[in-house]
Order: sequence, then C-alpha cells, then structure tokens
Amino acid sequence: MTAGVLFGSFTLFLLLSVPIGIALGLSSLATILYTGALPLDFLMKELVTAVDSFPIMAVPFFILAGEIMGKGGISERLFDFANALVGNKTGGFAMATIVTCMFFAAISGSGPATVAAIGGIMIPAMVRKGYDKQFATAVVAAAGSIGVIIPPSIPMVIYGVVGGASVGKMFMAGIIPGILVGVALMIWAYIYSKKHNYGGTGEKMTLKNVFTSFWEAKWALIIPIIILGGIYGGFFTPTEAAVIAVVYSLIAGLFLYGELKIKHIPKLLIDSSLTTATILIIVGTATAFGRLLTIERIPEQVASFMLSVSDSNIVIILMITILLLIVGCFMDTLAAIIILTPILLPIATNLGYDPIHFGILMVVNLAIGFITPPLGVNLFVGSGISGLSIEELSKAILPFFIAMLISLGLIVFIPQLSLWLANLGG
Repeated sequence: MTAGVLFGSFTLFLLLSVPIGIALGLSSLATILYTGALPLDFLMKELVTAVDSFPIMAVPFFILAGEIMGKGGISERLFDFANALVGNKTGGFAMATIVTCMFFAAISGSGPATVAAIGGIMIPAMVRKGYDKQFATAVVAAAGSIGVIIPPSIPMVIYGVVGGASVGKMFMAGIIPGILVGVALMIWAYIYSKKHNYGGTGEKMTLKNVFTSFWEAKWALIIPIIILGGIYGGFFTPTEAAVIAVVYSLIAGLFLYGELKIKHIPKLLIDSSLTTATILIIVGTATAFGRLLTIERIPEQVASFMLSVSDSNIVIILMITILLLIVGCFMDTLAAIIILTPILLPIATNLGYDPIHFGILMVVNLAIGFITPPLGVNLFVGSGISGLSIEELSKAILPFFIAMLISLGLIVFIPQLSLWLANLGG
C-alpha cells in the first residue's frame, strides 16, 4: 500500500503538470506522512546529502562552461567546420547540422542546451536552403539527444555517483556510441534528402577549406581533448576538469574569439544557476524517492519478477531496455537514473553486464526519451524555435527515433562499442 501511495501521488502530480522535481518531493512527503514510520526531516536530510558529493560539483561547472561556449560564437564556427567536411554531399546542410550537434555535445553535456544553441541558428538556415521546416526541426531535436551521450555528459556524472562507476570511464565509453548514433541519424538524413532532392553546397570539398574552418574552430575543438585527456591521463578528476572547462571557455570567449563581453557574464551566471538549481532539486528529491523505494524493498521485487519471467539474458535485457524506453517518455533523465540504477544495475551485473556498459545502455535509452512525447524536452525546445506543434514534430521525428533504436540495439548487444575505449587505460 505504501508503494501505491508513492507511485499514485507521483502520477497524480505529473498529471497536474507539477514540475518533476517538485512532484518527486511531494510524493515522497505524502508517503512519509502516510506511513508515519519516518521523521519529516528525512526528506530534508536526503535533499542535502544527495548533493553533498564531490563528483556532483562537476554538474554546475559543466553547465556554466556550456553556457559560456554557447554564447561565445562557437556554434557558427563548429558549423562552418562541419559544413566543410560534409556540406557538399546530398543533404549536406542536414548532415552538417548533425555533425555540429555532435561537436557541441562535446562541450555542453546537455541535450536541450545543444538543441537551443544549434537550433536557433540552423533551423532557419535550413528552411532558407529549401528544407521543409518539419524535417529541419526534427534533425536538430534528434541530434541534440547526442548531447548526453558524447562526453562530457551530466547524466553520466549522475550515474557514476549513484552506481559507483568511474565517471572518467563513462566519458570514454560514450564516445563510440555517440558517434554511432550520429552516423545513424546522418544516414536517414541522406536518404530523406535524396528522396526530396535536397542537394549539398555544390562546392567541392578541399583540404584548404577544411583546414581553414578547422583553424577557426580549433579553440572549441580543443575543449573535449583537454577534458578527456586530462581525466584519462590522470592529471585531474572529472570535477576538476569541469572547472578547467569554465576557465578555458572564459578565456576562449573573451580573448581568443572576442565575442563574449564582460557585460554578458552576469546573465550567463544567472542562467546557469537556474539550470543548476533545477537539476539539483531533481537530484535531491529523486534520491529521497529512491530511498523510499529501497525501504519498501521495491528493487528486490522488481528483480525477482524479471528473473521469474525468464532465465534468458537476452529476454531480461530486452525487458530492461523496453522499461527504460517507456520511463524515458514520462520521466526526466536524471531522476530516472537516480531511481532506476539501484534497481536495475544489480540485475544487469548478475547477468554479466559490465557496470560501465550498462551505464551507457541506460544513458542512450533515456536520451531517446528526449524526442519521445509526452515529456520529450528536445521536442519542446525545437517546437519553441520553429513554431511547429508537438504533434507535427512528433511525426517528423519518427524515422530518427527508429534510427536511434537501431543504434541502441547495436550498443546493447555489442559491448565493445562501449568498453573498448573505456578499457584502454586498464
């Protein structure tokens, strides 16, 4: 009955359009009041202890670094480089947009931030080039999901904290899956563009153009090298890497590119603080929600149910994958990771799955949730930029959803896609 109160009140608050962080907190509070078995200060203690973690400190710094780089003229330079690489192909503008999102993903660590930064520039530009608005918006919304797969990734930091996994290894493990998802999206963009005669730039790709655009974008492209090289080289932790990313992005924006001004910094600090506050509220309330689940022995019950359905590893991992896809439609990615990792990770490890591989599996699954209604945050951001309705955008994004599902299948059943780079350092 306690679990019924917990999930029932949570569902009710979601139906009332209460923000998910507040809904998790209120449903936890309702359950505490109903049972009377826990003191009221349980919720407050969980809110504090959940964010009292050194690795969690990476989150606000990565958010701030993404805000600074997003306002510092980085998006245009990244697109120019991507366009020099693939812009001359059929559907070149769409493919260049996807590549740009992949580059920006290595800076922002956030799906919606990637859509906002790239979509504001590329959706109108693609429409001017003759692409239909539905397809153009779907391209950016889908490619924005890569923002949480290619490192640095905020959900990977949270998974590392909750699951006890190395954040550095999670970052390395996300590189190949992120590229795989990007390639899958580019294949569909090419097929669609071929069918609708969306040509490329008409300019021949030359080493001179590629090098020139690369040189213009070099200060942005160096960031992921510094972050990953520093972490995996043992020079600094992921949290320290996030601080370095902030300092570097300030130097790049203010002095190297010169497009960021001192007067812009207060607004950047306010925007990143609001985003950080939203995320940390979700982290705190989701942790309290998860603790209540543990007290009610829900993880053991879910594990017992799944193992009773079948003793086949393939069937169980498919059940977990389907569960994550459904949860991704209705729940914030960070909340889902905090609540479900203690439930699903023990099942996965008992099946022989490496915790790093399973972490990537979870992140990619939940990244797909960015483009699936009703929650689909990337859909709402894309809709706000283009003016399309969620219904129109949901139809246009369906083929990209299928492309991401195919990529997910490869990631699930070919562990080395995730583990090869992660294990290089031993």
